[in-house]
Amino acid sequence: MPPPTVSLIAEDQESTTRPACVLVFNANDPSGAGGLSADVAAIASVGAHALPIVTGAYARDTAEIFDHFSLDEEAVAEQARAVLEDVAVQVIKLGFVGSPENLSTVAGIAADYADVPLIAYMPDLSWWDEVEIDLYLDAFKELILPQTTVLVGNHSTLWRWLLPDWSTERSPGAHDIARAAHELGVPYTLVTGIPLPDQFIDNVLASPQAVLASEKFERFEAVFSGAGDTLSAALAALLASGDDLPEAFTEALSYLDRCLAGGFRPGMGHIVPDRLFWAQPDDEPEAEIDPSSSFSNLELPPHDTKH
Repeated sequence: MPPPTVSLIAEDQESTTRPACVLVFNANDPSGAGGLSADVAAIASVGAHALPIVTGAYARDTAEIFDHFSLDEEAVAEQARAVLEDVAVQVIKLGFVGSPENLSTVAGIAADYADVPLIAYMPDLSWWDEVEIDLYLDAFKELILPQTTVLVGNHSTLWRWLLPDWSTERSPGAHDIARAAHELGVPYTLVTGIPLPDQFIDNVLASPQAVLASEKFERFEAVFSGAGDTLSAALAALLASGDDLPEAFTEALSYLDRCLAGGFRPGMGHIVPDRLFWAQPDDEPEAEIDPSSSFSNLELPPHDTKH
């Protein structure tokens, strides 16, 4: 057998060094707090490559969501099919896609790539119309959950969705929620924001049989936007890069904690996680610029029209 050509050797080496790819379905968020902005930044930050599929757009600022505009299902399908014919995907991450029709499109694509894990994040939808919420959640249960590998969501959001008839005084634990999700086809559930005493919150990865891992953090005295998208995107990227599920769970939560600790308020609303906290300059003083330098006092010209 002749030796491999240089191009084949280079291609093989590239396949072992290039980042894993995560196909992401989510809406555009013009505030940069969540949505595709959060997904792309978090996935890149932990070392993977995002393939973002736009499913719609929010009209929102950093304080609240005013509206959402969905793309039609054909536009979503065309975006995804085009990139999937070209790029090998290791994980699919699902955020908010805006309509039952788009959920059906995602479900069809996931079914065609059944060997690719699906990480599904359920955000808080209380800003939306009640009828729209019910239609969306019903479609999610029927179409997405049977194909979901890991369901991610806040404790109160998942509780009210999956256990609406919970009647005991004790609030349901992560194990209870995981069992309810398993009845709909989900093998693993990541429940965040479980209240604990002394200003702590718990985050738990559970299966219907047992709690697999948990991480406790001190509660931040602040309101954040985009934390759920950040966590689920980081989890998807770490799984795509080869981490096992408990390891990815721990690393993703540690990453989110650092993002929240470095969070900032770009507007007048909530705090946005700093997903690139590691790229911020340190506190050491910078070298002074020589005022005599011809580049020290450059001004940007106005962009007034010249017509």
